[in-house]
Amino acid sequence: MAFGEESKIFKSESALSTEHLPEILPHRENQIKVLADNLDPAAHGRKPQNTFLFGAPGIGKTATTKFVFKQFEDTYPNVKTIYINCWDYKTIVSVLTKIGIDLQAFVQRRGVGKDEILERIIEVCKKSNKGIIICLDEVDQLIFNEPESLYDLLRINQYLSNPIGLVFISNNPNVFFNLEPRIESSLDIEGIEFRAYSLMEMKDILHHRATQAFISFENTAILLAASHAITKGGDVRVGLEILMKAGRFAEESGSETVTVDCVKSILSTVKPVKPEILKERVPYDEKIILEILDQQKRKQMFTGDLYKAYSEKIGDPVSERRFRDFIDHLAQINLIQITERKRGVKGKKRLVTKL
Repeated sequence: MAFGEESKIFKSESALSTEHLPEILPHRENQIKVLADNLDPAAHGRKPQNTFLFGAPGIGKTATTKFVFKQFEDTYPNVKTIYINCWDYKTIVSVLTKIGIDLQAFVQRRGVGKDEILERIIEVCKKSNKGIIICLDEVDQLIFNEPESLYDLLRINQYLSNPIGLVFISNNPNVFFNLEPRIESSLDIEGIEFRAYSLMEMKDILHHRATQAFISFENTAILLAASHAITKGGDVRVGLEILMKAGRFAEESGSETVTVDCVKSILSTVKPVKPEILKERVPYDEKIILEILDQQKRKQMFTGDLYKAYSEKIGDPVSERRFRDFIDHLAQINLIQITERKRGVKGKKRLVTKL
């Protein structure tokens, strides 16, 4: 396609973006209703039900939350919603600062202590008298870095007549299991499970996006994209990437329709989305661990050998205890697998394999 020429393929390329929030979310109607019902008291001066959304990556947890948040803000002027991804805000100070900024509490990004930020947030909440709902997406990252951090969020409600509601999102259904009992009981969470999409549900979702994005497409092309997304873990983002690449391939080929052949031509370039995102986001030390495993023929090492290789490469290594935390975190987000191997009379040792 020549520069400046109108596309013969795309009506709206942005409809295939993972950031695009469609007007409807097919096959998530039940989860939307439960979450909306749980949060509805916030619009009426009452305490909302804290809610935990869990399930595999790319099956609508974040989209459902943002969808409900948009509905609330459009419907209730007395409700303020705040979305926070804990990969970007991994400490309680950064989370509270983000909340303060969104509430226009004039919290600076640096140089302000946690207690002062809390005071400003509480002061603003009291003056606004709004219902406030906060989503902590990928909450396991915050808990991993600061296990007691949620207690500070719960402290806010001690000073408010209109309590803040909390929505948590994680791929790990057991993310709260090791919290201190006082924190776990105070959270008062209701869980909403998100099950994987079936092939036909995935097809419906991608067909809806394709209708928004393309001028013309073959239904069989959408079915093939859906099938491939299911084989790559059922992640909708994989399906969207397939459609985006197939559309661009059709455009470059001079076609006026996204066909099955367009999809087939780009399938080999599409990989699972979640691992690639996680590899970019993990801390430096964990990146080094993954690089060392990548260099092994079978992409696996025993933890003792892995720590030795890590120490030699990094120059100023963390302690073995902290190193084990890194290993456990990588296992938790499914970038590695840990298996126990017997070691004679000396007990067991752990074999780490990169996935």
